[in-house]
Amino acid sequence: MPEVSYILAVLAIVFTITFALRALPFAALTSLRESGLVKVLSRWMPVGILGILAASTLRTTIIADPTHSLVALAAVCTTAVTHLLCGRRTLVSVGVGTCCYVLLVNLF
Repeated sequence: MPEVSYILAVLAIVFTITFALRALPFAALTSLRESGLVKVLSRWMPVGILGILAASTLRTTIIADPTHSLVALAAVCTTAVTHLLCGRRTLVSVGVGTCCYVLLVNLF
């Protein structure tokens, strides 16, 4: 069984490394806040990520069951409209779109 001092030393090292790795992005962010590139990325990356996710999901859905293509398209349109009408709240729009898809798949 290792000594208590050895265990405490390992825990201190692990804590220090973990804390430093978690604090590093915040320290770098302060100098990057005024960067034009960071401002552009912060505006367009969420849209890009959601677009890629939607395209991937639709592709998988259409390949798995082509009969539900219109249902998936209706759910995507519902998600987009909800997102634009509800103040761009991502969780609300994704939730409404998911509910719409599940409802339509079970009805048709």
